Amino acid sequence: MIKPKNYVEPLARELEAPILMPLDVNAPGQMEAVFERITEDWGKARFPCAFHRLSPKETLQGRVVDVERDGFLTTMDVSCWTFIRMAHLAEPLMRKGGALFSMTYYGSQMVVRTQHHGVAKAALESAVRYIAAELGPVGIRVHAISPGPLATRAASGIPEFDALLDKAKAEAPAPQPRQH
Repeated sequence: MIKPKNYVEPLARELEAPILMPLDVNAPGQMEAVFERITEDWGKARFPCAFHRLSPKETLQGRVVDVERDGFLTTMDVSCWTFIRMAHLAEPLMRKGGALFSMTYYGSQMVVRTQHHGVAKAALESAVRYIAAELGPVGIRVHAISPGPLATRAASGIPEFDALLDKAKAEAPAPQPRQH
């Protein structure tokens, strides 16, 4: 398995990112360490983003009613609870307001037979509404973005993803940019 660091590190160097740290949301303490570093280096955060999803392959395939408990809990933990945790850690750094972002998916609202993580994304969208109600009064906006299918490393495990991507491209209101 290729680690995300192999993809992220070259981009971070190119952008001269002042902070590059590991963040496995399943590893206890890593998210807290990232926010501690942000606190030490900058003392504030304006736009924290959580764009991750992890579902064991067998959780994405097959029937929802047949999903194993461990796979379901992993999917819910990474898709929903980690955003809640990020909001908790980011709030003290957002004294002058800001915005929190998470990535969601159309499958949270409609059944997409090839992707079953929509159940977890529905929970995420509900959490976004509650967090927005709690943090909005202090000037922190909370957003769930659903960009449609994206060709990512995680998407490679989704059955029939290429067909889904082709359909989205064909139906998109804006033309796709030309590849150079």
